[in-house]
Amino acid sequence: MRTLLQIRLGTEASNGPIADGTMGQKFERIMAALKPEAAYFYASGGRRAMTIVVDLPDEAALPSVCEPFWVEFNAEVDAYPCMDGDALREGLSRLGG
Repeated sequence: MRTLLQIRLGTEASNGPIADGTMGQKFERIMAALKPEAAYFYASGGRRAMTIVVDLPDEAALPSVCEPFWVEFNAEVDAYPCMDGDALREGLSRLGG
């Protein structure tokens, strides 16, 4: 299940890893586990933020995807099932008519 995650890191929780130089290591570990098909990093509402797209085997995988961001960075995580153009065409074809 392709899922788009919008993640906003807690400022105080992410300041420590930035200051001590471990932010890169933490992100590399999380991203290696998630294997996102796309990842974009930016500022949102004055906070460090990112949008990543991951392919989850099922809904039960969602906690294990979100938990590292919650634990490491006190992040807000929004998850949206999403699709590419091929999946949209398939879905529309199922509407009939």
